[in-house]
Amino acid sequence: MVKSTQTAELLGKMQDKDRQSLARLISLVERESPDVPEIMRQIQPRLGHAHCVGVTGPPGAGKSTLVDRMTAVLRQQKFSVGIIAVDPTSPFSGGAVLGDRIRMQQHYLDEGVFIRSMATRGSHGGLPRTVRGVIKLLDAFGKDFILVETVGVGQTELDIMEASDTVVVALVPEAGDTVQTMKAGLMEIADIFVVNKADREGANYLVAELMAMLRMYPKQSYWEVPVLATQATNNVGIDELCQKVAGHRQTLQETGQLTQRRQAQRKREFFQTVEQKVTSRLIQLIETDGQLTSYLERVEKGQIDPYSASIEIIKNKELLVNWLQGIEREG
Repeated sequence: MVKSTQTAELLGKMQDKDRQSLARLISLVERESPDVPEIMRQIQPRLGHAHCVGVTGPPGAGKSTLVDRMTAVLRQQKFSVGIIAVDPTSPFSGGAVLGDRIRMQQHYLDEGVFIRSMATRGSHGGLPRTVRGVIKLLDAFGKDFILVETVGVGQTELDIMEASDTVVVALVPEAGDTVQTMKAGLMEIADIFVVNKADREGANYLVAELMAMLRMYPKQSYWEVPVLATQATNNVGIDELCQKVAGHRQTLQETGQLTQRRQAQRKREFFQTVEQKVTSRLIQLIETDGQLTSYLERVEKGQIDPYSASIEIIKNKELLVNWLQGIEREG
C-alpha cells in the first residue's frame, strides 16, 4: 500500500501519460521522500523498455548541443525521448544552476520529449545520487530513449557507466594533449567516442589518436568502439551518431550483454542502497545511543582504533538489534 494517497494518485495519472504527475513524482524522488521505496516497487513491472544513453565528457565539449541534436533525430524517427540534464548545484537555492537548458527550448512544446534538469547535490561523480530513480520513472512513463547529460567534471564521471546502457564520451580537439592522462577512465566507460567541434584545428589528430589507442586497448570483443567527428552546432555527424547508438543497442541485445549489463547495474544499486540505509541509521544512532557515542568519543580521543571499535560494535548484539529495528521503522 502506498504511504501517501496523493502519491498513489500521481502514479495512477502517470500511467495515463500525465506529464505533470511524472514531474511531481520525479520531485519526490529527488527529495528522497519516504514514499520513494513504494514508488519504485509500483513501477518495477514496467521497467526495461527504454534505452538509456549517457553523454559525458569535460566542460565545454558541447554535450548539451549534442543531446539537443540527437533528440531531434530520434523524434524524426518517431521515438519518444526523456532528457536528464545534470547541472552544478546552486549554492543559494540548492537546485540546478543552469536550470532548463536554453539550447533545448525547441523541444519543450513537443509532447514526445520530457526534459528534466537535476542538480548534482554534492555528488562528485557527475551524477546526483537519485538519478537512477528518475531514469526508472522515465522508463515506466514509456520513453523509448533516455538521454542523460552529465555535469562535466572530467575524469571522475564513472557513475554514468553504472546508470546507462550506452556511454557517449564527447571530447574537443583541444583535448588531444590530455587523452593519455585520461586513458584509463575513458577506455573503461566509452562505448562511442565523439570528437565534437570537429571544424577546429587538431580534430583529425585527436580522432587518429583515439583510434590508435582503441587498437592498442580494445574494450571488448563484441563491440568495436567507434570514433566519430561531429559539429553539433552545424548538425554535422549527428545522424551517424544516432546510428551508432542504435547499432550498439542491437549488439548488446543480440549478444546478451544488455541483460548482463543491467543485472550488474541492479546489483551495484542494491549494495549502494543497503549501504546508504545502514549509514543513515548509524548517523542517527550516534546522536541518540550512548554506547555508540562512547565508541565514537574513544576513537576521536585515540583511545581505541577504528577497526577495533567497529569489531566491538558488530559483536554487540543489543546495539545491532536497535540499529536494525531503526532501519525497519524507516521503511
